[in-house]
Amino acid sequence: MTDTKASPSRRPGQRRRSVLRRLSGVAALVIALGAIGTVYAALAPHGDAAPAADAALNVRKGQQLFDQTCITCHGANLQGVKNRGPSLIGVGAASVYFQVRTGRMPLAQQGAQADVHPAKFDEAETEQLAAYVQANGGGPVVPSGNLRGGDIGAGGELFRLNCASCHNLAGKGGALSSGKSAPGLGTATDRVMYAAMLSGPESMPVFGDNQITPAQKREIISYVQSVKTESDPGGAGIGRLGPVPEGLVIWVVGIVGLLFVVLWIGAKA
Repeated sequence: MTDTKASPSRRPGQRRRSVLRRLSGVAALVIALGAIGTVYAALAPHGDAAPAADAALNVRKGQQLFDQTCITCHGANLQGVKNRGPSLIGVGAASVYFQVRTGRMPLAQQGAQADVHPAKFDEAETEQLAAYVQANGGGPVVPSGNLRGGDIGAGGELFRLNCASCHNLAGKGGALSSGKSAPGLGTATDRVMYAAMLSGPESMPVFGDNQITPAQKREIISYVQSVKTESDPGGAGIGRLGPVPEGLVIWVVGIVGLLFVVLWIGAKA
């Protein structure tokens, strides 16, 4: 009888001890996992270590390229050399990318403007030069990723408002004053166009993000690239240069037609 009465009174205590043992086990497991995680976080390499190392490597390689091809005109400290080349302080990676990737730099000879040549450096080398100038001089940088997007119609309106007066409505380029010219955009890549808007090469104004937002720049690029792939459903585009070539074609065809009429009348007479 005594054992029967004592047994129920011991059960709640046993259950409490069992719960406490389980809780202590869970706590010990959590503490152990936390310690392991802390040790791993301290010893494991950080995720940004590799990109930082790559960036430093690009800067070093860019300096080597700069010392080999650019230092005589732009100076050892990017400060420029009188009567040879301007300072590169503040031009940013965007300007370097545009000038080098389009073959304007290294400059072959002085003139009204730098002529376009086949690029001397490939994409990787261009990025290295840009990284070196950016690291030591600062300035605007072309963003990474997709450089197109937004409303193509809005991009066309922005292009006509800000760019068409020099580059033509279809991006064919045109003559400017003092022996200069606005280049055609037929072979321009997305990054080249974005870099040009940021840096304002030659006679082109600088379109900072306060004048044309990054989203609007992407819309302009989308419009220009879409024009390149459009067909001319109305007939021959004649270079899409506007009324001048159309008038020339009409004039030539009209003169030839008049000559045939004159010859026909002469033969009849």
